[in-house]
Amino acid sequence: MELRERIAASAIEIFTTMVMMEVAVAEDIDENYGKLANSITGVIGLTGNYKGVLAVHLPHQVAFAITGNFLGVEVSEMNEDVEDAIGEIANMIGGNVKSMLSEKGRDIDLSLPSTVSGKEYGFHSIKGAEKTVIPFRAAEGIFYVELQLET
Repeated sequence: MELRERIAASAIEIFTTMVMMEVAVAEDIDENYGKLANSITGVIGLTGNYKGVLAVHLPHQVAFAITGNFLGVEVSEMNEDVEDAIGEIANMIGGNVKSMLSEKGRDIDLSLPSTVSGKEYGFHSIKGAEKTVIPFRAAEGIFYVELQLET
């Protein structure tokens, strides 16, 4: 199975089992992808045999739904709980990507998760990186999982 399909299957499994949220791979990447508005991005860095970054880009409404499912409460504004939940989603997907890229799991290290959010911001590619972007559809909107690996 190709890396893209493995990442997609992993993300669907995480959302279904850990977040109790139904998601599916969406048809196409939005032409405005990369220009993020009213969104949050969870980021994990990869170092070792593979160097790169895994990012999960979510509109606020999707992030609030994820956090609400995690905590069992309604969430309607950006706060530390949302940042922690989205960081953890990126961490879980990043851990699975590490397993996919590394047979023994010892030749790749992951950074601690971090988040960026705002009314409008961009997410740029690492120069020379091979980029995989997978759009997902949830009831609350479209979000993206992006993996950039230095080639």
